[in-house]
Order: sequence, then C-alpha cells, then structure tokens
Amino acid sequence: MSRTADLVLRNARIHTVDPDLPEAEALAVLDGRIAWLGADSDAAAWVGPDTTVLDGAGRRVLPGFIDAHNHVRLGSDDACVQLAGVRTLAGIHERIGSWLAANPDAEWIEAEAFDYSAIPDGRMPRASDLDPVTGDVPAFVLSYDVHTAWLNSAALKRFEITRDSDILPFGRVDKDEHTGEPTGFIKDFAVRGLSRDGHRALRELGLPWASADRQYGRLVKSLDDAIRFGITTVVEPQNSLDDLALYTRARHEGRLRSRIVAALFHPRGTTAAELDEFAEAARAYADDRLRVGPLKLYIDDVVEPRTAALLEPYSGCRHHRGETFYPAEEFADLLAELDGRGFQCFVHATGDRGIRTVLDAVQHARATNGERDARHQVVHVECLDPADVSRFAELGVVACMQPRHCAPEIAGPGQDWAENVGEERWHKAWPMRSLFEAGAVLAFSSDWNVAEMDPMVGLYTALTRASLAGGPSWIPSETVDVETAIHGYTMGSAYANFLEAERGSLTVGKVADFVVLSRDILSVVPADILGTVCEIVAVGGSVVHSA
Repeated sequence: MSRTADLVLRNARIHTVDPDLPEAEALAVLDGRIAWLGADSDAAAWVGPDTTVLDGAGRRVLPGFIDAHNHVRLGSDDACVQLAGVRTLAGIHERIGSWLAANPDAEWIEAEAFDYSAIPDGRMPRASDLDPVTGDVPAFVLSYDVHTAWLNSAALKRFEITRDSDILPFGRVDKDEHTGEPTGFIKDFAVRGLSRDGHRALRELGLPWASADRQYGRLVKSLDDAIRFGITTVVEPQNSLDDLALYTRARHEGRLRSRIVAALFHPRGTTAAELDEFAEAARAYADDRLRVGPLKLYIDDVVEPRTAALLEPYSGCRHHRGETFYPAEEFADLLAELDGRGFQCFVHATGDRGIRTVLDAVQHARATNGERDARHQVVHVECLDPADVSRFAELGVVACMQPRHCAPEIAGPGQDWAENVGEERWHKAWPMRSLFEAGAVLAFSSDWNVAEMDPMVGLYTALTRASLAGGPSWIPSETVDVETAIHGYTMGSAYANFLEAERGSLTVGKVADFVVLSRDILSVVPADILGTVCEIVAVGGSVVHSA
C-alpha cells in the first residue's frame, strides 16, 4: 500500500451486498472508490494525516440506494393544492376552498395527487365536481399517479376543449356518453401531457405548472429529498430532449448530488430522425454523474380508471378489457427495431395482457436480432398472469417494481385497484416473491411522486405488504425477506441499468456510494424500518448529507 486513504469509515456494521465478502467493519476510500474493506482492527493502516475518519458507532451501513424509477423531474409542486390522503369529494372541496381563500387573486388553481376513490359511486371525476368550489378560476388537477388530469368548466373553456375535441397534445378527452360533451376528465396524461409536445402545448396555453422555472423547482426539491433518503443514483424514467437542460443547470448549480440515469420518452410516432437525436444525446451525456440512454415506452395505462390492458374483462364488465397503445404485432416490430439499434427499453405495463404483450415483443426481438444482453424492463408489473412469471428470467427481462404500490390502503380490498381487477385475480398482484424464486431480476423503486420516495417505505412494504399503520397483510405469500428487498434497491437496480460493475454493492474498485443508517434494518422488526433515516450519505467517498 503506497497511499493512505482519503476517507476511512470505522466501527461499522457493513452489509456489502457482495456475496464474496458479505460483511465488514470498516472501509477505505481512495480517489472516490473503495480501496479496501475488512476488520476494524486493520483500518488504522489506511489513516494518514489528511484522511477523513468517520466513526460508524456500530451502525448499519449499506450501499447507496439506487431508485430504478423515480420521477424527480416531475416531482411534487409546493405551489399546488396538495390532495394526498383526501378520500372524499367534500375533502377535496375543503382543501381547494382553503387554498383559494388564502390565494384570492390566483389566476389558476393547480392541484396534485387526487385519489380516484375520492369520487363517489366509483365513477371518474367531472368538471361539475370542481365548479362549486372553483367558480370562474380555471382549475387543473392531477391524479396521484399523474396518468389523468381533471379540469373544471373554466379550464375547459380556457383550453378551448369542446364536444369536437378528441385527442389533445396533452391527453384524450373523456365525453359524456349521452350528450357528447367533454366531462372535464383527461385520460392518457402520462403518455401525452408529460411528452415534449404536451409540455410545450401546456406552456403555450399559459398553465403555470408547465413553465421551465416550475419544472426546475420541482426537480431540485426532489433531488434534495433523494440525497436525504440515501438515494445515490436516481433513474429518471421519462424525459424529453428539452428536459436535459434542467439536469445540466442543477449540476452547474451544485444541486445534482445524486447520480442520474435519464431515460428518453419514446411516444408513438417517434421518428427515425428523433431516434438519431436520442442516440446522439446518449453519446453526449455519458459520464458517471449524468447518463442518458434508455428509452421509455407505454403499452397500456393504469388499472384504477380501467385503462390497463387485461386478459379478461374488468370486474363487473362483460367486454371491457382496456386497450394497448399499440397492436401487438406493431409493438413487437417496434421493439425489435429499437433492440436492433442497441437501445434498452423501459416499458410501462400494468395489466396482465399489457405485460404479456411486452414479453411477446421481447421474444420477437430476440428471434429477429439474436440474443443479446439488452436488459429490457417491464415497469410496474402490477397484475401478472402466473403463466408469464418464468418468462422474465427466460427472456432476460428485468421486473422494475414499486413495492409501495401494493399496500392494502392503496391497492387492496376496498380500493379501486382491487375492486376493478376482482378478487379472483388478486393472486396476480405484484408477485415479487414468485418472480424472485423464478430467477427474475427485481429492481425496486419508489415511482415518486406517485408514492413516497423514502426507500424505507418501499422496503417495509416489500417485507409486509401491510399498510403503514400496520394491520393485516394483503397477499402475504408474495412478500420477500429483507436481504432480497435490499438487493432490489441496490444490486438489482444497478444490474437493471448496466451499473453493476460500478455501483450496487460495497466492493473494492467500485465507487464509494454508501449510507449510514440510524437503525439496523436487517435485524429490527419490519415496523421499525419505518422512520429509519440516513445519518450519513456519501457519494464517491464525499459526505453529501449528514442528519
């Protein structure tokens, strides 16, 4: 050994997520990488006069978390009325009314995170539900999953949405089946409204939420949260080329403390010229702090408004199964084309038919182009037919999943997800253990701001499938153990993004991204995982957060 370390962490309980050296007591960092791991008694040899020494005080240390699907750019907006946790229409009225009373000169009412279950009788929301509290001020309200938007009558007028409107740059207009008039409910917002064209259209229409400054504010707030939660790598799954300037600005201003992988959105109709631009962006943004490259696609939507694609009709319906955004053969040809060009694809799929369509497309791509280490991802995997479980490992497809989404207070009995799917299909819901036991790679994530960003919430739910308040588990046969859950948030997500040689475990030669926790989450009861905080967060061996 010719040099002493830049940083030494001692007196710790290090869970490395490396099977060759599962546990250690100390580590040394040199030039941003792990130079040594071992016994605490040997750490002194790495300490010199300029070495920063951290005392782990016997605390648990893990690799930095890698959140494989985190919408930091979308984020949560402090300027919006916050509707999270409101479960009645009256409660929505109260929140909006209170905000409007405090902001009487507001030109827009913008709100986020409305829950579908808050609308009575299991129906979707209408402009007339908002009008009594919003009056003539246009209102723009996003669902908690950001897949739909809800407008009042004033916003319909401002956006010039009429009975003749159908497909908008930012969504699909829902219409009253009797009158043909727009209801105020906008479907496919995640596919259209979050696209390059959709955002531009909303900006041109004067919606403050879509402005560049508001986008940047959401991004840096989310980045601050990410590093506080120990998320040292964020995979931002849906960006346009326009959005890359936001990350460049954050990096220049010192706000980009987590590493970023930014996927580019590939909506239907993306041209060959745009694919060339995507490939050029991947070459231009290719360092260890900001990497661009994967493509994000959708095959279906979401279960709650019955827009996910199911193999059998929705509960209570004779025929309605939802739709895929592409015919199966067209999607298979598209994926083969993208695979042939070397792109990795993240495909949003929630319904069992949507997921099967993606797996069939990957199989077709392999038959067309030959087998390669593509690591295409099915993102969400909410309702998976048992016949397709083994195909993930067979086809090399990663299951990018968000454990929190399967919590009973979000998706379980009495909630729209469970009621729309029907009890006879509940065994298909988020089959994490089945996929793991079948050899699939699990990449865990938060899907912020659809759910809480904190990995402790995701880990707890993966272990329990219970609500945050405790109580009975929903489908406990599909829970996983704590080591598997941690692997999903570290090495699983690293592998899913071709990062396993550099990140995901604490291994000599890898970057020194690690967290020191306030509790030993490997030994406490699952309920005590909640509330655990990252007391120290290091990226590249530099402490970027301390509690």
